[in-house]
Amino acid sequence: MVAQKGKDLLLKIDSDGLGAFVTVAGLRSRSLAFNAESVDVTHSESAGQWRELLAGAGVRSARVSGDGIFKDASSDELVRSAFFNGEIINWQIIIPDFGIVEGAFQIAALEFNGQHDGEVSFEMALESGGSLGFSAL
Repeated sequence: MVAQKGKDLLLKIDSDGLGAFVTVAGLRSRSLAFNAESVDVTHSESAGQWRELLAGAGVRSARVSGDGIFKDASSDELVRSAFFNGEIINWQIIIPDFGIVEGAFQIAALEFNGQHDGEVSFEMALESGGSLGFSAL
């Protein structure tokens, strides 16, 4: 994979619950992090007292974050309503020349910022709420 433009990393929200994804407008930055908790099964007879982990036993999760400015787009209203209704809905994260991560996420944080001499901006964080799928591009 060669170097990619950051603006091509896209966050999309399911606009109708049927898989019609729209790009969240106005995002200036976004990130995706995968996590896998480990399960420690070390015991007194572990070789050399080295920690032992149980493969495939931990909880996996993903966190998406982003920040940007409002564009008065339909995606702004979708984000607001998903947060205030506490919905867990499908999202897509497009990773250029790599693939698409898709699955259920809940907006865990939605923050608004503004200075007297600047624009209103927002920050949001999504937490995975179910199984995620990956399809290569």
